[in-house]
Amino acid sequence: MYAALRSIGAYIPKNVLTNHDLEKMVDTSDEWITKRTGIKTRYIADKDESTSDLGVNAARNALERAGMQATDVDMIVCATISPDYFCMPSTACMIAKKLEIANIPAFDISAACSGFIYALATAKAFIESGMAKNVLIIGAEKLSAIVDYTDRTTCILFGDGAGAAIVSATENKDEAIKDINIAADGKYYDYLITPGCGTNRPCSEEVLKERECYIKMKGNETFKVAVKTLTNDVVDILKKNGIKSEEIDFFVPHQANYRILNAVANALGLSQEQIVMTVSKYGNTSSASIPMAINEIYEQGLLKSGDLMLLDAFGGGFTWGSALVPFAGN
Repeated sequence: MYAALRSIGAYIPKNVLTNHDLEKMVDTSDEWITKRTGIKTRYIADKDESTSDLGVNAARNALERAGMQATDVDMIVCATISPDYFCMPSTACMIAKKLEIANIPAFDISAACSGFIYALATAKAFIESGMAKNVLIIGAEKLSAIVDYTDRTTCILFGDGAGAAIVSATENKDEAIKDINIAADGKYYDYLITPGCGTNRPCSEEVLKERECYIKMKGNETFKVAVKTLTNDVVDILKKNGIKSEEIDFFVPHQANYRILNAVANALGLSQEQIVMTVSKYGNTSSASIPMAINEIYEQGLLKSGDLMLLDAFGGGFTWGSALVPFAGN
């Protein structure tokens, strides 16, 4: 038995935060943000919208496109670093509740921006082992809740959103996910970190005063490691599977910033037509960025059944991953 990506869906919050809006909040400019990141806008969830709300909407979108009912799902895996609740219940359990699904496994994965690929690998493993047939995987983030809007180095980057996919069992090897690689190296743990409000630095007046419950980043250091690691990872998975870069229909990387995307794409010799880039529109949505990007080309009518996608991501931890995924939807 093999695993295939059967459908894709997404949910984008309605509130737009532009670079010009950020100019009024911190010492920055549209020109500086665009030049450094390629980002022009990002979308922000309402105050009463939780991460699971975003995820549920994306899930319903993916289920409808797959022609499935929520009760057809026998596992939910949610990738997020902005869960509804600090430690429990999981966001996946909240999504299951809102979809009115009970008595199936539902759990979260915390792999930052690599989360969707980690979730995809998990779904593939469960299906190939015979333990699941239809797995709902979700990347959902309400990063606006953990972004410091007084820190101009990070608040310009992140947005909210969710993407979801149905991964199903198939006997057709041609439509199956070809390969996935996931890895991590914890020695870089403090390059991308939310230092406070965990067991290492429990929530306190001091932690709150120092704004340690928000995302902190060493931008230049992260950029250097990301480009090198992502390039090597993608080269390795292509070589391992005997696939040339020109055979890839769509390169769908995590949408961190355009400089990282271009650096990796150029190293692979990919054409602009192969590269899916949504960072200017949505910013960095962490685990949601890859499924949101796939959804973008699907809704534009560009993604067709049988198209081969190369997915690639890098995130806090550091974590990273790549995947060769034919689209098996309609």
